[in-house]
Amino acid sequence: MKIKGKVLVTGGAGFIGTHLCRSLLERDEQVLCLDNFTTSRRDSIDPFLRNPGFQSVEHDVTVPFFCETEKIYNLACPASPVQYQKDPVNTLKTNVYGAVNALDLARKTGARILQASTSEVYGNPEVHPQPEEYAGRVNPIGLRSCYDEGKRCAESLFFDYHRQYGLPVKVARIFNTYGPGMAVDDGRVVSSFIVQALRGEDITLFGNGLQTRSFLFVSDLVDGLLAFMDLPKEEPGPLNLGNPEEITMLALAEKILLLTGSSSAIVYRPLPADDPVRRKPDISKARRLLNFTPKVSLDEGLEETIRFFRSAPGVRG
Repeated sequence: MKIKGKVLVTGGAGFIGTHLCRSLLERDEQVLCLDNFTTSRRDSIDPFLRNPGFQSVEHDVTVPFFCETEKIYNLACPASPVQYQKDPVNTLKTNVYGAVNALDLARKTGARILQASTSEVYGNPEVHPQPEEYAGRVNPIGLRSCYDEGKRCAESLFFDYHRQYGLPVKVARIFNTYGPGMAVDDGRVVSSFIVQALRGEDITLFGNGLQTRSFLFVSDLVDGLLAFMDLPKEEPGPLNLGNPEEITMLALAEKILLLTGSSSAIVYRPLPADDPVRRKPDISKARRLLNFTPKVSLDEGLEETIRFFRSAPGVRG
């Protein structure tokens, strides 16, 4: 079997990273996974280790690194509030130094490079749905700013390298993504609700439960990332990748209770500071450039994710 090319995935052992590595390997790409395993599990990449096209290197992206590569997917960063608020200084360093080091590597090797940015760059938005042209409403000194502003700074670096050095960059703004492979203690809403329901614990809703999110199944996201990287013409983005179907947190909790058959109660807690009230992507640009349309419905995706968690270590039910 012919190996096509060399692809570096930073954060390749994380939730999205493992799905991306799997898809790249299925395309016969030669993949190098770079991860420090701070918030990821080493066994997540075990299925790939016998593949001759896969290599894993333990490394922290805040430290410069070098490898021969043709494409770089920069995914390295804690991605849930529970994770990124544990060490906010390191979260900022990972976003900023990690971006600089990845960009410098791209300059040295001539690689195309894609930044996994986030819908969090929009903050608690005043514009709905959020188009790429919207500059956002972010608190630069809040508890979430280590992630929000870190990702915004990384975007700035990507576009400055593009303008100053002519580097071929791509910035994808990823909206709430879920699916099999999420950690039991991930802290993101879908995994938290499912784990609580399967354990028979109270499902915790923050605020009045009427705040909204839009959820994209991980396979749809990976398809979007691959298509964006493969886009033949120069198009740096930013590009929203998400599902425009909006749902309240209360409706999500009720849907998960129904799908799991759980008798868990719903309890309410105060809304965390700077938690966005509404979140919905405008994906018209991705539709136009990539013909991107989410294929997996929320019910289908939740059912598959619930099946994963039923057999995950540490989850009862």
